[in-house]
Amino acid sequence: MMNAPILWIAVPFITGVLLLFFLRERISPLIAGSVVTILALIALFIPIDTALLLGSISLKISPSIQFFGRSFFLSTADGPLLAIIYGLAAIWFFGTEASGTANRFVSLGLMIVALLTASIAVQPFLFAALLIEMAAMLVIPLLVPIYQKPGRGVIRFLIYQTLAMPFILFSGWMLAGVEASPGDINITIQAGTMLGLGFAFLLGVFPLYNWIPMLAEEAPPYVTGFLLWVLPTFTIIFGLGFLDRYTWLRTSPQLSGAIQFAGIFMVASGGIFAALQKHIGRMMGYAAIAETGLLVLAIGLRSTEIVNVTFLMLIPRGLELAVWALALSIIKREVYSLQFNELQGLARKYPLAVTAIILAQLSMAGFPLLAGFPPRLALWQELAGQSLMTSFWVFIGMLGLLAASTRTLAVFVMARENTAWKLTESWLQMTMLGLGVIGLFILGMFPQVLQPFIVNLPALFIHLGR
Repeated sequence: MMNAPILWIAVPFITGVLLLFFLRERISPLIAGSVVTILALIALFIPIDTALLLGSISLKISPSIQFFGRSFFLSTADGPLLAIIYGLAAIWFFGTEASGTANRFVSLGLMIVALLTASIAVQPFLFAALLIEMAAMLVIPLLVPIYQKPGRGVIRFLIYQTLAMPFILFSGWMLAGVEASPGDINITIQAGTMLGLGFAFLLGVFPLYNWIPMLAEEAPPYVTGFLLWVLPTFTIIFGLGFLDRYTWLRTSPQLSGAIQFAGIFMVASGGIFAALQKHIGRMMGYAAIAETGLLVLAIGLRSTEIVNVTFLMLIPRGLELAVWALALSIIKREVYSLQFNELQGLARKYPLAVTAIILAQLSMAGFPLLAGFPPRLALWQELAGQSLMTSFWVFIGMLGLLAASTRTLAVFVMARENTAWKLTESWLQMTMLGLGVIGLFILGMFPQVLQPFIVNLPALFIHLGR
């Protein structure tokens, strides 16, 4: 008999520790990628808490374990979610060698994913805030090279993530009082305000996202992209758990309106600021802000499709950021900075990397036939029935991202006459970029391939979608 929390939390965490201290840098990405791929396949094909007969052997993955008085529980419904998380993590870890990122990215990345998986398994679930904070602490060594002073973006990131924890813990304590006396308006308002502030700090809701473009300018692109994928993903899942658990949160029109208002600001401002940037790293940061805003909007929907629309956006997001961050890392080796004036004409020297960046940008802008188009279409369909003004501001944000991709393409092809075309990327880099671009087109043209992953996810959130 195996144990689910040990398999999907302890195994990747211990593997990360071993890779950090004992194994060579060359083989670490291969081992980490293989481990998370196997875990994703197990989650997809072997149900938790169900006995399977393999010849004369009975195999069963038990769902829970006790650790220091806390229970960690992963049910059968968590299987598709674990498959999504570890499948996307495999993309990031396999791409590490091609990006030229340091060895500690793989080891610490495994530990971060393990801690964040623990955050969705821990009971009482409020302890998830502590685990998310621990994961944020592990991100710092990735963002700041040894013996280097941390930049403003790193410091603000750590401050905001740390401030989020007491707000969420205190709001959880107050929410218990709301459940006991739901008619007390003062406690309800206070609890909702505290909870909103906690998630605003965690997700970088407007105007608390100023650390994201700073970080995208200071830190290595691949590490920044990983951070912008992994933390918002688990925070959104944590937020869905809050909505599912407390009835008054789900049914409050004021809270739903506040969530949608925050999402509108993030999408519109992220898209507009992305279009105005002259640093492609900062542009990636603002594009990630706009996409997080779309996720916030999805959570604020007054619809039975909250869970489906949210996860339909979460999966392409991981691939888009991975492709963009990998291509940026390859180009960053050639130039001093990622300012536009340093990038002119690089399309002729790094054609595949530039193609990958433009397609990732277009996908985040919701361009047809790319991975970002189907989820945005589903969100627009839901929003159009609720508020045309909200749909308009989402359109403005996407238009800003489209303008940003057009400006980026213009800079990359701005080469001197008679400049020869050549392939500078290595075979490994070409392979990883090619697979990523193919993935963007597959998810865009055949979104039904995601159906096996998301069809059972609403079972995770029993009350949402009713």
